[in-house]
Amino acid sequence: MFIVCGEALWDLFAVEQDDGLVFDARIGGSPFNVAVGLSRLGQSSALLTGLSNDRLGERLLGALSGEGVETRLIARSENPTTLSIVDIGPDGGPAYAFYGENAADRNLRMDDLPDFDDAVWGLHLGSYTLVAEPVGSSLLALARREAGRRLITLDPNVRPTVEPDLDLWRSRIDAFLPCADVVKPSEEDLEILYPGASHEQIGETWLAAGPALVIITRGGEGAEAYGSFGRFSVDGERVAVIDTVGAGDTFQAALITGLAERNAKTRAGLVALAADEVHAVVRFAITAAAITCSRRGADLPHRSDVAAV
Repeated sequence: MFIVCGEALWDLFAVEQDDGLVFDARIGGSPFNVAVGLSRLGQSSALLTGLSNDRLGERLLGALSGEGVETRLIARSENPTTLSIVDIGPDGGPAYAFYGENAADRNLRMDDLPDFDDAVWGLHLGSYTLVAEPVGSSLLALARREAGRRLITLDPNVRPTVEPDLDLWRSRIDAFLPCADVVKPSEEDLEILYPGASHEQIGETWLAAGPALVIITRGGEGAEAYGSFGRFSVDGERVAVIDTVGAGDTFQAALITGLAERNAKTRAGLVALAADEVHAVVRFAITAAAITCSRRGADLPHRSDVAAV
């Protein structure tokens, strides 16, 4: 089983209508999406997060159960559910405004961290729960506890509208890097955090910090991979874009799935992968992400959808 750690929320898509706005509410949150994406791709997954006892939290819990995601690690509370206002630009790219002060997903504490049995082979961490407190410190403690024992993946998924202090983002990511085996930043993440730095410079620096594989996603242009094999690029796929919400989460879920299917469930298995095997995993992830871009919101593909393409 793969454990995904982080936020769970509702995305409210703003649609102009007459003299006001109408909101189309969709379940979301980057880690929530990754957990669902793993399950849809045939991987056993669980979500470790805080969920509210309010009606929105109940619906999130029901959606996870309906998708086959394990929910026994979820910490329930009376704190509210985070809301994210999403405005889609002309290129399909989303802009987010988060309303989640003291929300349930930010209040995961040390006491909420479970012990894992041998069935758990990996952990994923990422997005604003890396820096929001107390959940950020809790997840860092978890990553340090499990580093070297299970495969750990990291997606910075930087959200300055949640935490505008970029020095905090940089220092927290630096703290997570020695624990991580796979890191998947987006080109946008790197432009925000390290303006002017080249992808190659960041890829090599992060490899030296601990991870065995760094994948930099570039939207419609594809992705770049850095590892012991050197560096290579994989082209993107052309698709009629509805929006790009959930594309990075789809890539992450497909990346983990591709590694699992090649028996790279440990650090040793990951390092043993040849360049052509990593290339195939990245191609699979790009294809899956392209499918999500052709749909409204974070509607991640099932394995049969990817196979059809």
